[in-house]
Amino acid sequence: MSQTLPDITFFHELAALASQETLPRFRSLQANQIETKPKEGFRFDPVTEADREAERVIREHIARHYPEHAIMGEEFGLSGEGPVRWVLDPVDGTRPFLCGLPVWGTLIGLLHHERAVMGMMSQPFTGECFWADGSQAWRSDRQGETRLSSRKGVSLEQAILHTTAPEALSMHPTVRFAELTESTLMTRYGGECYALAMLAAGQIDICVEFALQPYDIVALIPIIEQAGGIITGLDGQRAEAGGTVVATGSPALHQQVLTILNGTR
Repeated sequence: MSQTLPDITFFHELAALASQETLPRFRSLQANQIETKPKEGFRFDPVTEADREAERVIREHIARHYPEHAIMGEEFGLSGEGPVRWVLDPVDGTRPFLCGLPVWGTLIGLLHHERAVMGMMSQPFTGECFWADGSQAWRSDRQGETRLSSRKGVSLEQAILHTTAPEALSMHPTVRFAELTESTLMTRYGGECYALAMLAAGQIDICVEFALQPYDIVALIPIIEQAGGIITGLDGQRAEAGGTVVATGSPALHQQVLTILNGTR
């Protein structure tokens, strides 16, 4: 039991527990239930009771069944050590959560020897769940389950581009995002983790995100990769550490995007 990797059923258990804490609070929070915490480059980074309670129940369930696994979460930090580490963001997208917009999600990722191997993004309000089981990526909704596949064969000029927080661009003046915007079909904003799930589902072609922490991205890496997409840092290396992250639906598109963003074309 100590360093055994769980199956995906356990991820679904965790997501269900988290939803019992998030859903009753969605669209019902009062102003006095919102706190702010410091975050570099952002004027407002909120945290709510939903964030804390959802992470608490996830941690408790993991500790009960896998007591020797390490756990890292946005709200309560790192506990334990070892080759298997859970990486949690109980409400990724707290700002849209506060606005009543269902583009937030519960992120549950698993690192094995520092590599993201399994992950889940649960959106309980819409009834959607996106996950990677170690070999394939899937989406479930109220109609059933479907295999995820990122979109291939899309030219840069046809591509749909997304970034969550355009205000973060000011922290990265050397990243040529404006040039990328001019090279693509259209750009959308504010989608949080849901946009990255849509990339894995073949609806979005490029996501560029800034100032990410590991808990923002670890769960999404295997979903994108096992759907056939590519996700790296700006340097083309693996993205588990966060920072500036680039995801695309295909290797050819990925190289074009990195070339533009790095100003090397």
